[in-house]
Amino acid sequence: MPLVLYEVQDQIGTITFNNYEKRNALSRAFIAELMVAVNTLLLEKIRVLVIRAHPGAKVWSAGHDVTELERPGRDPLSYYDPLEQAIRAIQTCPVPVLALIEGGVWGGACELAFVCDILIGAPTASFTITPARIGIPYNPTGILHLINLCGLGAAKEMFFTARPVPAERALRLGILNHLVPSDEIDAFTYEMAQAITQNSPLSIAVIKEQIHVLSNALPVSAETFERIQGLRRLVWDSEDYIEGKQAFLEKRPPVFQGK
Repeated sequence: MPLVLYEVQDQIGTITFNNYEKRNALSRAFIAELMVAVNTLLLEKIRVLVIRAHPGAKVWSAGHDVTELERPGRDPLSYYDPLEQAIRAIQTCPVPVLALIEGGVWGGACELAFVCDILIGAPTASFTITPARIGIPYNPTGILHLINLCGLGAAKEMFFTARPVPAERALRLGILNHLVPSDEIDAFTYEMAQAITQNSPLSIAVIKEQIHVLSNALPVSAETFERIQGLRRLVWDSEDYIEGKQAFLEKRPPVFQGK
């Protein structure tokens, strides 16, 4: 059974996560199918892309497949990690990407959702940033994505507490563009997608790229990047990193020692 489904109708492409048994965890195999779906749909000359789970899903995506995290001493979220490549593919997709979100969005799936252009959520939607719960570092671009989306204070709280942000608060923070009743969210999303198809695709593609460039226009020195990388290495070389992954696999609370 495919892990990702995709189709085109009226110049609107839809990608549906299809691995509910594993809560649509972003495994390498899942991401490979996701990338194929995106590229195939773009070849079909779509004007808009909708990314979703199956209607009524309790989990949009459980995020990075923890069983595939790198061993201690290796960066778990390097530039060439499949999840990072998928995030960049969605962010730089030349057509607007709408995330139709029902259910929980966890860990790395939050960033995948956050780089979509417009987020439309049902009341069941929630967002949980989980690296501190598992004991892993996070990459600078991912942190910047969250700061750009909901502000510094909210980003700190989400990273530090690892608590879910429910749909109503996500709307207030600007994570969600719209909060729509579950029985109306499909019609609402596709009506918006259809409206977008009536506008100039070239104009939209150029404006989207301008927004992408401007939102990342923060001058940071090479020395600062090296310092950030050094800080992250403190985590992925740590005993806490090993404990977090093991506790997750054993389905028990982790016991972190801070070393």
